[in-house]
Amino acid sequence: MSENQKEKNCPSHEICPLIHTFDVIGGKWRIPIIWQLYINKNMRYNELKRSLPEITNIMLTRSLQALENHGLVKRVEYNIIPPHVEYSLTDLCNDLLPGLVIMNEWSKKMLS
Repeated sequence: MSENQKEKNCPSHEICPLIHTFDVIGGKWRIPIIWQLYINKNMRYNELKRSLPEITNIMLTRSLQALENHGLVKRVEYNIIPPHVEYSLTDLCNDLLPGLVIMNEWSKKMLS
């Protein structure tokens, strides 16, 4: 089977980039977190928490860690008094945003 045929069938993560993408950004809260950071540029943890009122602290923490581990979110600690942390999108995540904007527009059409 040729590489082109393998990609069309998408049987596994190794040869299907789309499945890998949804593994990285999938889940209930990752896209909403990305979207809030896209809108607001930089946000502190509590600002993110307030903007997503139904998310639990543990889920926000885990989602941010996963996004950071995948290189989509940047975490910057400020060692000032009082100390705080800000989150923002990386260049890698900014490359993903046009696709998310298209999906957002498609979803609006489907919901209307």
